[in-house]
Amino acid sequence: MTSRKSVLVLGGSSDIGRTAARAFAKAGYDVALAGRDIAALEPDAADLRARYNVDVGVFKFDVLDTASFEGFAGGLPALPDVVISIVGLLGVQERAQSDLAHATTIMRSNYEGPSLILGLFAEKFLGRGNGTLVGVSSVAGDRGRASNYVYGSAKAGFSAFLSGLRARASRSGVHVVTVKPGFVRTKMTESMKLIGPLTVEAGVVGDAILQAVERKTDVVYVSGKWRLVMLIIKALPEAVFKKLRF
Repeated sequence: MTSRKSVLVLGGSSDIGRTAARAFAKAGYDVALAGRDIAALEPDAADLRARYNVDVGVFKFDVLDTASFEGFAGGLPALPDVVISIVGLLGVQERAQSDLAHATTIMRSNYEGPSLILGLFAEKFLGRGNGTLVGVSSVAGDRGRASNYVYGSAKAGFSAFLSGLRARASRSGVHVVTVKPGFVRTKMTESMKLIGPLTVEAGVVGDAILQAVERKTDVVYVSGKWRLVMLIIKALPEAVFKKLRF
């Protein structure tokens, strides 16, 4: 055990998860990396230990296996100071429209699982009287679009959950952060046509998460441009919005 602060990164093998872990380790946090594939987490854990001289553990976590959440949280060596949920699945909208199993997986990966695990840690943090929870949501949840409404609706639900949890937890010393990255260059988006001026690297998101935790920010649009873009999109009348092809 150390006197350093600690962070648990759920989805630690994702591109954003790796950069978030690196940002917190560089800031002196001990790190717990969690994901479905322990072997995929080990090289990153070894790198963080060598590079930043912090304690790093790896733990198996499957966001779809909600029955395992209690055991997972209880099996950690200590309750972390910060928990970050970066897990999610973009999926394929066209497939989700007719494949109920695929649509279910998208919804559970982006809403049900992340909400339940952060809710579980929220109860533990509230009992302790402090802690920070971070949920990586999406600008796609700000308004449903024809091109990704299954994913977007799940992220909208997650954002609403985080908002309500933040209002409740703020009365008891627990901070809840909602992060909306916008377009990010990652393995998940490599097949997408991204808009250059609205796209950031994964490392920018990792740094933004650390900054939000330290500054106790509530909602973060990683690129400030997205806040303006979504403000305009949300203001469009439905008759105009439904004619748009995006």
